[in-house]
Amino acid sequence: MASITFKGNPVTLLGNEVNVGETAPEFKVLANDMSAVSLSDSKDSVRLISVVPSIDTGVCDAQTRKFNEAASGLDNVKILTVSVDLPFAQKRWCGSNGIENVQTLSDHRDLSFGEAFGVHIQELRLLARAVFVVDSQDQVTYVEYVSEATDHPNYEAAIEAAKAAR
Repeated sequence: MASITFKGNPVTLLGNEVNVGETAPEFKVLANDMSAVSLSDSKDSVRLISVVPSIDTGVCDAQTRKFNEAASGLDNVKILTVSVDLPFAQKRWCGSNGIENVQTLSDHRDLSFGEAFGVHIQELRLLARAVFVVDSQDQVTYVEYVSEATDHPNYEAAIEAAKAAR
C-alpha cells in the first residue's frame, strides 16, 4: 500500500491499492441529488477522478478549481471529484464557487470508493488525496497517491494522462 501522512503523521489506508494497467474497481457513491452513481455510469468516457479529504478546505478547494478549469480543454473526459463530504455540502460549495465542469460525488455513506481505490484513511474516516485516470475501457492509466494528504497533486501530469487516454 501507498505510504501516506496527514499533517506529518502516518495514517492507515484501508482498501485495495489501484495500479496502472488494472481494471478500475466498481464503486457506488452519491451525487448531489442523493442519487447513486457508479463507475459504470460514465462508461465510454475517460474519467479523471480527483479525490480530496474535504472539499471545503484550502488545498481541496484549489484542486477542485484547477480540474474544473482544465475541463474545458479536455474532450470526452469526465472529471469526478470524490470526498466524504455530504452531498448537500458539495452542492452548496459548487454553487457558491461557480463549479460547473466537475461532478462532485459523496462517499460518506459506506466508503465504497475509498475501499475500492485504497484511499480510506482509517484514523480520520476521510479519503486520502489522490488522482486516478480511467480510460473508456475502464483501464487505469494514471495513479497518484499524494504522499502528504495536505499537499497538492501533480496537476499537469494528471491532465496530460487524461488527454492521452482513450
